[in-house]
Amino acid sequence: MSSLDASAAAKTESRNANRAMLAEFWFYFSQNRGAVIGLFVFLTLVLIALFAPLVAPHDPNFQYRDNFLTPPFWQEGGNISFLLGTDAVGRDILSRLIFGARFSLFIGVVVVTIALSGGVVLGLIAGYFRGWVDTTIMRVMDVILAFPSLLLALVLVAVLGPGLVNAMIAIAVVLQPHFVRLTRAAVLSERNRDYVVAARLAGAGNLRLMFKTILPNCLAPLIVQATLSFSNAILDAAALGFLGMGAQPPTPEWGTMLAEAREFILRAWWVVTFPGLAILITVLAINLVGDGLRDALDPKLKRS
Repeated sequence: MSSLDASAAAKTESRNANRAMLAEFWFYFSQNRGAVIGLFVFLTLVLIALFAPLVAPHDPNFQYRDNFLTPPFWQEGGNISFLLGTDAVGRDILSRLIFGARFSLFIGVVVVTIALSGGVVLGLIAGYFRGWVDTTIMRVMDVILAFPSLLLALVLVAVLGPGLVNAMIAIAVVLQPHFVRLTRAAVLSERNRDYVVAARLAGAGNLRLMFKTILPNCLAPLIVQATLSFSNAILDAAALGFLGMGAQPPTPEWGTMLAEAREFILRAWWVVTFPGLAILITVLAINLVGDGLRDALDPKLKRS
């Protein structure tokens, strides 16, 4: 067999192995009905967010002066042009919810990316080098975990200044210790295994051992944690927006929408209910997907 034939055969075998892994992953993931439903809902939200300008019936910030606090279309006094009603200044709630999905998903992606990247690097350093480096990093993480997460985020935003970008930075700092601790625990369990020792004896450097040899075998719990942190980021951002420390009006962010609607809770239920339901459905869907990923990626939890 020529070298070209051997290379083609190796590539074919690699593709078949990848397909088998994906098939096994989907089999265990699909056993969790809630996870499949959550994935469908989450993908629907992603599509809505991507095509918000095409899906939304109105400009989210346009004020219809003749339609202040118009109820949903099925309620007496409703208008079919505003399916979920309008808010106190005449803006279409459905359009604001659709554009708000963009902000919430963007917040989740940015926060998880920052927290995951920093947490993985710090966790790898702490677990691999041990000693005083490990002690220093973990004590700092313990100090961060000692504070209530929302309170610490509020303090950080107060120092940095109100705004969506600062809120995302604050939430990422609050969530980072979870990734550091999880990565460190996985590295400690992998660093003395035979394949790591063999790579070290073959002359692999510290960086190669950390990022090429050990890290790929620690990804399963990190993926699950990233999914759950995604929902926590959306919740925390909504909480900061509700308290006036996150996205600022007139940004159509769900937490900010709730803050603007506080005084109308008793006489205009729709202004508060629909943003709250949007947060509830999104977070629930992401948590269900996280449960499915845990079942599919953790060998101890796989069903026979």
